[in-house]
Amino acid sequence: MNGKSLDTKEDLIKKLRSIAPQVFNEDKIDWEKLKSTFGDEINFSDERYVLNWAGKSDAFRAIQTQTTATLIPDKDESVNFGETGNIFIEGENLEVLKVLQKAYYGKIKIIYIDPPYNTGNDFIYNDKFAEKKNEYLLRSGEKDEEGLLTNENLYRKNSKESGHYHSNWLTMMYPRLFLARNLLRDDGVIFISIDDNEVHNLRMIMNEIFGEENFVGILVWEKKRKGSFLAGSLTNIKEYILVYSKNDSVFNGLIGEIKNDKETYPCINPSNKREKRIIKSGIISNYKEKNFVLTKGSKITSGSMDMILHSDLIIKNGKVKQDFIIEGNWRYNQKSIDEYISKNELYLTEELYLRRIVTETRYKTLKDILPRIGTSGEVDNFHINNLFFDGWGTNEDGNIEITELLGHKGIYDYSKPSKLIKKFIASVRDENCIILDFFSGSSTTAHAVLDLNKKVSGNRKFIMVQLHEKTDEKSEAHKAGFDTIAEIGKERIRRVIKKIEHEQKEKLNFEENKQDLGFKVFKLQESNFKIWRGDKFKTNEELEKQLHAFVNPVKEESTEENMLYELLLKSGIDMNCKIEKIPLSFVAPERRKDGRGVNSDLSGDGVCYYLINENELVIALSKINEEIVKAIINTKPQKVITLDKLFEGSDQLKTNTTLQMKDAGIEFKVV
Repeated sequence: MNGKSLDTKEDLIKKLRSIAPQVFNEDKIDWEKLKSTFGDEINFSDERYVLNWAGKSDAFRAIQTQTTATLIPDKDESVNFGETGNIFIEGENLEVLKVLQKAYYGKIKIIYIDPPYNTGNDFIYNDKFAEKKNEYLLRSGEKDEEGLLTNENLYRKNSKESGHYHSNWLTMMYPRLFLARNLLRDDGVIFISIDDNEVHNLRMIMNEIFGEENFVGILVWEKKRKGSFLAGSLTNIKEYILVYSKNDSVFNGLIGEIKNDKETYPCINPSNKREKRIIKSGIISNYKEKNFVLTKGSKITSGSMDMILHSDLIIKNGKVKQDFIIEGNWRYNQKSIDEYISKNELYLTEELYLRRIVTETRYKTLKDILPRIGTSGEVDNFHINNLFFDGWGTNEDGNIEITELLGHKGIYDYSKPSKLIKKFIASVRDENCIILDFFSGSSTTAHAVLDLNKKVSGNRKFIMVQLHEKTDEKSEAHKAGFDTIAEIGKERIRRVIKKIEHEQKEKLNFEENKQDLGFKVFKLQESNFKIWRGDKFKTNEELEKQLHAFVNPVKEESTEENMLYELLLKSGIDMNCKIEKIPLSFVAPERRKDGRGVNSDLSGDGVCYYLINENELVIALSKINEEIVKAIINTKPQKVITLDKLFEGSDQLKTNTTLQMKDAGIEFKVV
């Protein structure tokens, strides 16, 4: 009771919704649908099959808006920074995806994301858009005096009560998926976890961005084995994974695991007639207690099936001690049961549920199955199924996994199990690729990549992207010392690395293993260089003042290493490139004809210039003179970048350098 009289308008709307739900869209009456449903003249203004929502134009503005941000390294939070090819980026993912566009365009083989599901209770990223249409204020909510959507913490709770929760979610997802597609290789593939709330809308925007012809399928995953009694009219134990390829004509498909494997089948079936079976001693038990007694008359229930004991069941030292009789709806007759027992193909699960083990010989590597590839190029009977149950892990498995790693329970709820992500990555069959996750959360994807490389000696690299999202002060994560979700993800990766290193030492092959056990941490920040704003000056005095400030375009707080990585990214070179620091002592041509020095720590003093990927690029940030210019030209780089401030007071040196670079066929840029 709210103390107010009946809202007659709301009452009529409720009644209309009950008899004509089709005329509503996001809790609002769609007047065009209403007229077409009840009117005599049916005329849609724009008869096209298209997904539209309030805010779609803003999603495209977000795509088109360029960023000047960059990524700076944090070596203190990294592991084996100088040797690793794995990357963890802390920052808002829309900006990060833009920053990565030049350096990683068309280089990512696999993308997996687990975005907010838009349940009405979770958070979505709250992007800022330059506002040009005042009507959007009425359609979508508040804005500040500068025409920007209010954005207090970069993300906000997206409640169903807003009436625009579908639109808000779509506006968030569209630009990120659009930019993500740019990063995929032509033979790349993207996996997206989602539930019932937005699976329909997600498929629509994926069809629009990736093309309906590149739809690979929808995988159904059993996220938990038992539903909650608090569930509504239907207990939901599944989620979906949408799969799209970048280009279906070059995509190789998803191939299931190829190895020696064991599959299990239940021994009873609820549709069969209830009968008794004699189970002989010696069966190995997976029951959690090695010694256990269950008396005659006990009922064993597993899901919708049950069995009744007609004699005592005794487990001792993990094996059935004596024969017992059990009644149930059997899939197999007594003769088959006896045969399976003699072959050691029966065992008891933790629920005291009998299962049959079936061993199938499978091929170990892709090379071994080549003879089975037909003229069409497809592998017989090895394509992945779209229904994931046993062996793919559940949410409970994911929670147990992260609890064991971090030593605290409840730090990160609903973490995906790493075995699920490993299945996706393994199904693509590329052991030397880059995997991107830009909603990385607790870094399950990084965990999966490290584990998979360990098992098959792969050289896959990961890029994780996670917002600097604060943990709730009352949460278990905060109590355990994790101030942000990003800190949870980084610490998980460190723990996985330590675990693998320990396993390698125990196997006495630590020196022989060449697995990449490290990761570089980068953080999103504003550019190290001053950004020219030519449209901000109202008077000549203001313009003159700004020109004077730009005599040195480098910000005071900028470091040489941070500028180096920014120039690399904005030159289209990835963060795992080969960087050689050429010290001043190696510049003189009489000492080194090629002008090159030795690898050393980038943070040291006396740097002359940086040589990138042999001779792809030279970046000079600390000093420039005639000898250095000659040394650079002797390396025969394709491109040279330096700072304009290094030529301060020497216009002649700058002019000569420009001419010499041109004569040598070197592209020369000054910042």
